[in-house]
Amino acid sequence: MTRHLRTTAACLFFLLCTIPSFCQDISGSWAGTLKIQNIALDLVLNIKKTDTGYTASMDSPDQGARGIPVSKIAFEQGVLQLSIPAIMMEYKGTLNEGGDKFSGTFTQRGQSIPLDLERDKTLTKTKLQTPKTPYPYYTEEITFENKQAGIKLAGTLSMPSQKGTYPAVVLISGSGPQDRDETILGHKPFLVLADFLTRNGFAVLRYDDRGTAASGGDFKAATSRDFADDALAAVQYLSKRKEINKKQIGLIGHSEGGAIAPMLAAQSANIGFIVMLAGPAMPGSELLLQQQKAIAAAEGMPEAQAEEANRINSALYDIVVRSKSEEEADKELSAYLKVALKLQPTNDSAQRISQDATVRNYVSELNNPWIRFFLKYNPAKDIAKVQCPVLALYGEKDVQVPAKANAEALKEAMQQSKNEKVSILELPGLNHLFQEANTGAPSEYATIEQTFSPKAMNEILNWLRYQVNHK
Repeated sequence: MTRHLRTTAACLFFLLCTIPSFCQDISGSWAGTLKIQNIALDLVLNIKKTDTGYTASMDSPDQGARGIPVSKIAFEQGVLQLSIPAIMMEYKGTLNEGGDKFSGTFTQRGQSIPLDLERDKTLTKTKLQTPKTPYPYYTEEITFENKQAGIKLAGTLSMPSQKGTYPAVVLISGSGPQDRDETILGHKPFLVLADFLTRNGFAVLRYDDRGTAASGGDFKAATSRDFADDALAAVQYLSKRKEINKKQIGLIGHSEGGAIAPMLAAQSANIGFIVMLAGPAMPGSELLLQQQKAIAAAEGMPEAQAEEANRINSALYDIVVRSKSEEEADKELSAYLKVALKLQPTNDSAQRISQDATVRNYVSELNNPWIRFFLKYNPAKDIAKVQCPVLALYGEKDVQVPAKANAEALKEAMQQSKNEKVSILELPGLNHLFQEANTGAPSEYATIEQTFSPKAMNEILNWLRYQVNHK
């Protein structure tokens, strides 16, 4: 592969790792136990990030071996591959959605053995803000039905007490399959927020995304519009509970959920208020380009490489946005990617198969239902229809939904609605997860002990209190 091809491939990889939510940084230590008959051998993989990818070494503490150099290491599309020819060893593993475990196979001298590697527990251990049982309030494991989709969703309803009538909020998660706590890299933002709000007088319903954890349905076939239907089903469930004030049911959406909240509020008069946490307010195709540019800068990606990535990605997004069908987009995307990768005839059949598979994988990622909807959808059109009170919070260091550009787009959309019950705040020093951060880069998320800034939670609480006390 030529130097130019390596750069282009890196740009394309950058495209894919930013589409779902953020680019995974796998640097750090990963440990697992290799079980061979009656022998259990602990292994530790130490990965370091470089300007061009990763380097690594392996330790085998039980054998007193440390710093064994890994000759080749690659991490693409969630798959880790590495080899140590000196000991005739290879490993291939797939990263889970939580970003804390590789499930794969260890191969040595022709013998293959299952091996899972888990991220260093110092990064994924329970964070200090994570609430511990017993809780000083009532909780109930519940299910509710999205009748339109024919699926049941599972979640947790928390209330100050089983008796009483309370204002309520439904929590709507960000992109990617999320559990009810929005668990990510040891953090549980929705559990922390639900605990805080329940202790302060609100009922909170949080639930597993469709097709995730205990909820039914097919996540991969769903779009943001489908997720809005799920959130509406949650609101309808709450409206039937005697403990809930039916006139004071609102939504709190994070990231993609921050776009789903106004989408739902624009179509339903039963939404009392909405809180947008890092909510997108510009077309998806524009947002992803801004996101990739911001992440590249925060992660130290060379400027020339970032510009090349944006050029390629912009062309790819344009193909999807213009396309009238998946079939049409499939053909155009495949043709463009083959040119971008400069695929040349080769006598190496393995290389040819690998190149073809790469194109198929990229096209599959770019042409699935969720990304097709996301790239074409402009949240501003729904935001302009919202008449209920709105609080929009953005983290000043957010590189996934850049604050200034989205706050400005939100203001313009709200001016069209003539809704005067809108508050838009940019909170200094906070990242996309509303943690106090240094750079805002996704690679910091796991290393920050704080799960959710108390300042941000208090802004939410004070605004909610004002809404329910001035109805």
